[in-house]
Amino acid sequence: MNTPHSAAEPVPSADSRELDDEFEHSPVPAERRKSLLTVSAVWFGFPMILTNAIPGGVVVAMLGFWRGLAAILAANLVMLLYVGILSHRAGSTGESFSLQASRTFGRGGYVVAAAFLATIVVGWFAFNTGATGATLHASFGWHERLVTVLAGLGFIALTYLGIKALSWLGAVAAPLFIVAGVIALVLVARDHDMGAVFSYDGVGGASTLTFGAAISTIMATFADSGTMTADFTRWSKNGRQAVLATISAFPVASLVAQITGGLVVAAGAIASAGTTGGDFLPILTGEHSGILNVIAAVFVFVNLGSVCSHCLYNGALGWSHLTGTKMRLMTIVLGLIGTLAALAGVWDHFLDWLVVLSVFVPPLGGVLIADQLFARGGRGAMDRRPTAAIRPTAFVAWAIGAAAAAAAHWWAPQLSDAVTGLVVAVLAYAVLERAVPENRVRA
Repeated sequence: MNTPHSAAEPVPSADSRELDDEFEHSPVPAERRKSLLTVSAVWFGFPMILTNAIPGGVVVAMLGFWRGLAAILAANLVMLLYVGILSHRAGSTGESFSLQASRTFGRGGYVVAAAFLATIVVGWFAFNTGATGATLHASFGWHERLVTVLAGLGFIALTYLGIKALSWLGAVAAPLFIVAGVIALVLVARDHDMGAVFSYDGVGGASTLTFGAAISTIMATFADSGTMTADFTRWSKNGRQAVLATISAFPVASLVAQITGGLVVAAGAIASAGTTGGDFLPILTGEHSGILNVIAAVFVFVNLGSVCSHCLYNGALGWSHLTGTKMRLMTIVLGLIGTLAALAGVWDHFLDWLVVLSVFVPPLGGVLIADQLFARGGRGAMDRRPTAAIRPTAFVAWAIGAAAAAAAHWWAPQLSDAVTGLVVAVLAYAVLERAVPENRVRA
């Protein structure tokens, strides 16, 4: 097992390596950091995806256009603050999520937090890989299981190339989403009154979300990789550039995807919008010209490939640190496991998956943020203190935050369980750190 204080890995020369070092077990050295444009491309191309348009459409369908839009904006503001704070530290230190978690949860305790999130993101890889096969089968009649396998292998190959490939893919995926989204809106405008969008009241019914639950639904789509943002933004030259890269994702890219999904729903172009959300791909396929079908097919592979490769990178980096191996080895192992899970149909449980994430993930991030901002001893204290084997205050605060989120979900649905868990975890950790003597925490 590796600790955040392990010796820095040697930096190979450009002539002696075939692929760049991913620095699984040590901070990224200053001379190996990437430009703002490169790191922004990594984050920008991640949330601007079809599966982020779906919850945007669901929220608008349940709340109506204006209330749905307000929930989307509120959720993205919270994500900006949440991910931005974690990113600033990553850019300042070069540390990955696992190294950050080691300081907060302990050199042994971090295993729980890192394994939890590194496994969750592999679930997202499986979900979107399965969605690729199912979507292309529904749109073009292609063999679903074969497409799923081929897509999974392709996404594994992309992730194997490392952080540089994620920036290349993001630079292509985001513009392609904009092209596909604009085409879909133009086609919708031919057959629907876009002026009616602003008076759209939603589908109503007993299943309508509360405003708070809608915020949680939006946040849950990226709560896990958002918490693991350090895996991406550790490549930034400094904390300021890491925050700027985060802004390209939240709110910019995320809003583009979610509002696009909300617009096609509010225009009345989506059947069963309360469950299918803002999936606008069927608008691009079928009766239209062959070129649109080609664009749609490429769009699915590139767009879902972007989210799959990012999630697999998070998972592989986390598990490589946990097991003392290399990111590329874990990319192959976890990618194959995720592809098998996709074949098993895990992607069918999308909305249930979001509820689980909104309860358990934000409180974990809240503990990391609280430790960085409110550790006893003032600013920078967490860097000066000895790393405990297990830091019980962090686990207790995580449990308190998750319990509060679960309570809000079941008994106070008008609140956001994600925001509730996040805020309560921050407060709980700040109180516990001052109530429990430091010598007892180290013991």
